[in-house]
Amino acid sequence: MEKTKYKIVNISTATSTQAKASILIIYTGGTLGMTYDESGVLAPFNFSRTVEKIPALRQFDLHLTVISFPQLVDSSDIHPRHWADLGYIIHENYQRYDGFVVVHGTDTMAYSASALSFMLEGLNKPVIFTGAQLPIGSKRSDAQENFITALEIASAQVDGHPIVPEVCIYFGGHLLRGNRSSKRQSIHFDAFTSENYPSLAEAGVVIDYNLPAIHPYTPESQLIYHKQVDENVVILKLFPGINRKVVESVLQIPDLKGLILETYGSGNAPTDAFLLYTLEDAIQRGLTILNISQCSGGRVIQGRYKTSKSLENIGVVSGKDMTTEAAVTKLMFLLGTETSSERIRHRLPLSISGETY
Repeated sequence: MEKTKYKIVNISTATSTQAKASILIIYTGGTLGMTYDESGVLAPFNFSRTVEKIPALRQFDLHLTVISFPQLVDSSDIHPRHWADLGYIIHENYQRYDGFVVVHGTDTMAYSASALSFMLEGLNKPVIFTGAQLPIGSKRSDAQENFITALEIASAQVDGHPIVPEVCIYFGGHLLRGNRSSKRQSIHFDAFTSENYPSLAEAGVVIDYNLPAIHPYTPESQLIYHKQVDENVVILKLFPGINRKVVESVLQIPDLKGLILETYGSGNAPTDAFLLYTLEDAIQRGLTILNISQCSGGRVIQGRYKTSKSLENIGVVSGKDMTTEAAVTKLMFLLGTETSSERIRHRLPLSISGETY
């Protein structure tokens, strides 16, 4: 994405010449940024009227800049190239702003937040994803609360340092680590959960930060932007009755490099000879296979039962307690940045940015 194509709006809510903080808002599209026009049709929100539409922002004493994608993207159409665009914008503007808020559709928000957590190595400032279940122009919308609180979190500091220097999702009163999050609700306002990691903050009358769970600020850290990801990844979800034709059709995808194997419980799989043979053959041909549980909580413990010991024996890598969203984006990231399959297999189960224990 060329910088000249960005749509840029500057907004000041500061009551003095010196704002308390400067925040870059990146609007990709999605429900939050929609409002009803004069004819009653949903249309993109005009961010130049942000203070007019959300007067509570005047209380925050902030300098805000909004960069909108030239073509707004429904979250169902988000692609790795959009992650690269987000990473580029943050990297190019990193020194100019105290924090970043990404307005994004909810359906793939956890994938985007997970991807950015890997692509922005050494991140030491807040990158807060948020969105809404209802458009900002709706009567009962959750958009204003999510947006305002995301801005407050992105600008929050103690002793001149950000409180939350990592990629997060703020939604429905909860601040969650981005690569620990999954969308679990399509009709309720608390759409996101983090089953295997505690909330980083709860927003009630005050914002109560869970400081021990938050990445610490590291003053010596330098941001490194990794642009390359490899999209040649697929998910294979096991189910009772899965047969040879299904498994072989997936493993024979041209140029396939990585497979997320969604197993039962703590990493268990059927012991059918064809399944183990087919997976082992694919691994020997160079395919990286990562074992992720279908359960939203808990973790893969390969070898705990005989049905997962077989996977360990043939070279399947344990995904431990990673979400599927983190597993997919982490595998894409490592395939795009590492040239050695041994290095990929070594780094997959290790924590890169807090996505696993």
